Amino acid sequence: MPTLSILDFAHIFDGEDVSVSFARSVELAQHAERLGYERIWYAEHHNMKSIASSAPAVLISHVGAKTNSIRLGSGGVMLPNHSPLTIAEQFGTLAGLYPNRIDLGLGRAPGTDMRTLQALRRDPRAAESFPQDVQELAGFLGDKSLIPGVEATPGKGSHVPLYILGSSLFGAQLAGMLGLPYAFASHFAPTHLEEAVKVYRERFEPSEQLAEPYVIAAVNVLAADTEEDAASQLEKARRDRVKRMVGRGHDYSDAEVEMLMNSAQGQQVLAMLKYTASGTAPQVKEYLLRFANFVEADELMLSPLSPSTAGVHRTLDIVAEQLLPDAPRNSAAETK
Repeated sequence: MPTLSILDFAHIFDGEDVSVSFARSVELAQHAERLGYERIWYAEHHNMKSIASSAPAVLISHVGAKTNSIRLGSGGVMLPNHSPLTIAEQFGTLAGLYPNRIDLGLGRAPGTDMRTLQALRRDPRAAESFPQDVQELAGFLGDKSLIPGVEATPGKGSHVPLYILGSSLFGAQLAGMLGLPYAFASHFAPTHLEEAVKVYRERFEPSEQLAEPYVIAAVNVLAADTEEDAASQLEKARRDRVKRMVGRGHDYSDAEVEMLMNSAQGQQVLAMLKYTASGTAPQVKEYLLRFANFVEADELMLSPLSPSTAGVHRTLDIVAEQLLPDAPRNSAAETK
């Protein structure tokens, strides 16, 4: 049975203030903690009106103060946007505040568009030094800095576990070479999943952090009490995603949204949802187990697709009841 975790984008629904989004993230983490999920990660995205997780370290600290045991981390910090020392200090601080609960997932993409990249003061060539930056960061969080005379305080000796995130073979090769866990973003970039995991396992070399390969595969999920409800929610989620990514969030009529969905760009966006478990409890359970077996995943990172808070919680309830043996069995009543 794979470990189960959650990816939270801190979505901002139509008409909401970001404070509502953050309150929902706290409720989600508390709910997931009660159900027995392993961890929740927050992704660094910029200049996206519907996503409020642009500062993962700050959000992690807020959620950590309102939970007790669930692991919290970044999924991920886009390291080329930052100096390794800064990230070491941020996550060293978090590790001091919430011992043995903090993860640091690292990606090399900008997490945004080119114009916003410039606003971040990011050097477009920064991604080229990603492997060296990861090693430098590991040194700051370990016992010996790779830069003489420079130490991370807080950070040094915290040994915050590092994870390499990716959607291509580059991250797979790097994670294998450094002996780090590998998380594949198959919830939105499904193309190279199978090949990347294969490369990672073949290239893996044991490290101080990890003796054997460890694969996390992200997958979209939407579970409901009836097939009709699940299908209705999934259709709304698909339409919302196309409106957000192709239509830039503008207000469109149903006919216009249909045209967007049928466009080449719309079809490309919908193809990103290739790995999606949707339906009733048995259907979602069967899909998730089959997916985990297909990719030989040690852990599944669930990205809930429901367009409502109640729907997301119900999804987590259903998955927990099916795949987490110790999950409370009265969880469904709490969300109704």
